[in-house]
Amino acid sequence: MVLKQRGVALELHSPTEDVLVSPGSESLPPLENGTAGSAGDAPPPEGANPEKVKMKKELGLLEGVAIILGIIFGSGIFISPKGVLMEVGAVGTSLVIWVLCGVLSMIGALCYAELGTAIPKSGGDYAYIYEAYGPLPAFLYLWDATVIFVPSTNAIMGLTFASYVFQPLFAAGCSVPTIGLQLFAAVTICALTYINAYDVRVTTKMQNVFMFTKIGALVLVIIVGVVWMLLGGTENFENAFENTETDPGKLSVAFYSGIFSYAGWNYLNFMTEELKDPYKNLPRAIYISLPLVTGIYVLANMAYVAVLTPQQILSSDAIAVTFAQKAMGWGAFVMPILVAISAFGGLSVHIMTSSRMCFVGARNGHMPEILSHINVNRYTPMPSLVFLCILSLFYLFISDVYVLITYSSIVESFFIMLSVSAVLYFRYTRPDINRPIKVQLWIPVVFVIICAFLIVVPCYVAPYEVGMGVAITVAGIPVYLIGVAWKDKPESFERALRSVTQFCQKMLMTAKEENDVVEE
Repeated sequence: MVLKQRGVALELHSPTEDVLVSPGSESLPPLENGTAGSAGDAPPPEGANPEKVKMKKELGLLEGVAIILGIIFGSGIFISPKGVLMEVGAVGTSLVIWVLCGVLSMIGALCYAELGTAIPKSGGDYAYIYEAYGPLPAFLYLWDATVIFVPSTNAIMGLTFASYVFQPLFAAGCSVPTIGLQLFAAVTICALTYINAYDVRVTTKMQNVFMFTKIGALVLVIIVGVVWMLLGGTENFENAFENTETDPGKLSVAFYSGIFSYAGWNYLNFMTEELKDPYKNLPRAIYISLPLVTGIYVLANMAYVAVLTPQQILSSDAIAVTFAQKAMGWGAFVMPILVAISAFGGLSVHIMTSSRMCFVGARNGHMPEILSHINVNRYTPMPSLVFLCILSLFYLFISDVYVLITYSSIVESFFIMLSVSAVLYFRYTRPDINRPIKVQLWIPVVFVIICAFLIVVPCYVAPYEVGMGVAITVAGIPVYLIGVAWKDKPESFERALRSVTQFCQKMLMTAKEENDVVEE
């Protein structure tokens, strides 16, 4: 919601009063590292310029790769590859689907490399949809992601992490109390939010460690599978394509199951403004990550198929654990630990990247003004992080959180298709803009056509779920009309918003960025 600009500083009685200004200030005075005792009261990152209230470019190529792999290598590949096999009915066809999903993700990532270097703004899909199609479609994406997809995903990832931490502590056949999982997940989400708010470098260093841990876990699965096959365990590959399902609806659902495990290849684009030399490091991180992910995923699924029968795969809720119990003997205890680490790392990077989307949306006037602020000492989007943390905690205690993810998945796919279609739109409307990366035209065309198929077919297979997803998105239109398009709001309403903004500024020690111009 847009606040009216005010050109006066807040009257704060603290050593940091000079850095806290009203949302509409056009310039900020020099920063002073105060000692107000707030959450953000700590020395600024080494090398930061104390004269600028602005997020810093602290992410290099390694951090970019770690962010992409941290999102993609969540817990999905360890827990539920059975979704693809369940729909296609044959192990050979399921492996083909995994390859095709990887290829589709790489095609999409190439398009995002062009978008990210041609429009070097944080916010990812939101920024590209805004530039191409205007404020309303961009707001609806932001609405869907902020209200449903991001916080519910955080909640599910937190519950997954909690489940793998607690399950080994309970005897076989005993279930972990739900309230225990929810409380532990809540503590985890709050702790990771604090870490992300304190210093982005701490999170990226954690991701560097988690990246190698996750790759190591999957390489362990692959090595065990290869040894199993060398010792003669290849019977599960016989008649690999027998009983293959040919129904387009089930095949599209199988694609969704596979693509879900690749989800996250576009998340580095949310943090473009914090990348060092984004013209080089953004595409390089994509080119390194996606082929690596595809190769590891296909080999890991081959290892699963080699060791486990199709029936065992379909009956397992945690395939990597079942795999380890059958093939690794006494070493099986390692797998739940590795899965928990993967879930923890995935949650951490998801919290970090998604907060930038809220930050950019607020900067464009599509969310409350306070969410466009950053902490004046830590240079992190602290209000956005806290806002998403609160929403995530709310979704932790909703029993239908998994259903909400199902409702919004089709809509999310539509917005990804819309983002990639912006490549074609900009080629026609802005042929002369600087494009450090320029993909061949057939690449976005193929991606858009495949996405359109994957969006249309579920309308026939699962019309209720699709309808609910559309309804949730359309519900954002009146919010846009009232919160964004309506400029002449009552003064009492504006005054209340200003009071909330000023209170949050004082609590979180925040101010708007001094310079909103993207460095190119």
